[in-house]
Amino acid sequence: MPSLREIPEIAALRSSRGLVRIPPDLDVPLTDRAQRLIDTPQFRRLARISQLGLVSLVYPAANHMRFEHSLGVYRIALLFLDRLADDARFVAEITSRDAERFLAAALLHDLGHWPFCHPIEDIRLEKMPHHEEFASRFLHESEIAEVLRKDWDLEPEEVLNLLTGKSPDRRTSILQSMLSGPIDVDKMDYLMRDSLHAGVPYGRNFDQPRLIQSLCLNEAGDGLAISDKGKTAAEMMVFARYVMFSEVYWHHAVRSATAMLQRAFVLLHGALDIESLFCLSDQPMIDAMVEASTDGPAQELLAGLFGPTRQLYKRVAQYSVFQHSELYQRLARKPYPWLVRCAEEFAALASSALSEKIAAHEVLFDAPPIKLEVQFEMDVHFPKEKRYRKLGDISPVVKTLAREQFDDYVKRVRVFVHPRVAAKVRGLPQLADLIAQAAAQCD
Repeated sequence: MPSLREIPEIAALRSSRGLVRIPPDLDVPLTDRAQRLIDTPQFRRLARISQLGLVSLVYPAANHMRFEHSLGVYRIALLFLDRLADDARFVAEITSRDAERFLAAALLHDLGHWPFCHPIEDIRLEKMPHHEEFASRFLHESEIAEVLRKDWDLEPEEVLNLLTGKSPDRRTSILQSMLSGPIDVDKMDYLMRDSLHAGVPYGRNFDQPRLIQSLCLNEAGDGLAISDKGKTAAEMMVFARYVMFSEVYWHHAVRSATAMLQRAFVLLHGALDIESLFCLSDQPMIDAMVEASTDGPAQELLAGLFGPTRQLYKRVAQYSVFQHSELYQRLARKPYPWLVRCAEEFAALASSALSEKIAAHEVLFDAPPIKLEVQFEMDVHFPKEKRYRKLGDISPVVKTLAREQFDDYVKRVRVFVHPRVAAKVRGLPQLADLIAQAAAQCD
């Protein structure tokens, strides 16, 4: 069995052939069999699905595609394996076949995503498929399955198990921690890439090479850890993630657009063929929703997002865990249908207070979703002492930003209303009381 560095894809890191260039000035080496995966229609679809979706309404250059991100993740996966090939404990556990399975999974990790996937999944509508179901379909029922079997000697199920977290034997657990863990190939790329395209510095202010160079196995031997030399780089990555959520992913205007899309989708989903819709790329999916919206409220919401004139709803109230904590706690992590009812109750109360009709769809309550962000905690190895310590125990940065509930400090409860009545609603002296009253009526 070949060593890890003899795997063709890892060996290609040291070749000047078969390179594709992605931002920022990065070369991704592609073997023939990797190229054949990329050339399948199912993977090429990712070139027409935006990585950040509605973020581009606020940061105009943030229109990069999941195709580019997937290549970036694959490149970092190669660097992970190249580094860990020097780790005796890792090599003792992970065979070259395991490593090839990991590389295929890294390249295909976003295969099941549809446009605006995460905002739609956050709604948690009944019978709504998960993007992993679409990954399964594309892996089993497409050209990708043939390429995996013929060129990689892998069964699609082997790759899918890595992507879905199933069959967590020791080796699979290690590989899954590299795909989705405190420090993984996905975060390592998207923080840098999203920051680059958004035109902000926050996600690029961590030492990626240093962090990769410090990778090792944890004390239990079932997941990734870092050596003490990577501690500062890890702290910088935690902070980069914190600021990217605060300033980009949960920017108030981004969340306004997100709330508008979610409300439109809820209004329309009964009239949509979800299975077919989620197989589409960005523009066809938008066109399908607009066509289904006819002349109803959803059409107005979608026009504000995708029409010739951008018209986002305006923020009239905002609450955090440390500002107006009581209202924040009442609204955060509530089921989406409850938030819709709350918004409708508030629309009625505000209409009465202003003596002016405010339609139910003209008020949107946006709050941190039920699903929490993964907390950032991992082992740090101190080789001279021959012991491991938890990163949160030795880092005040990680203790503050990761051990405390991450969501509560980067996400806000916000109330958005249609621009035509925003100033009037914002000026209501009893605004907070009306929001609390609406919440009480929904409990």
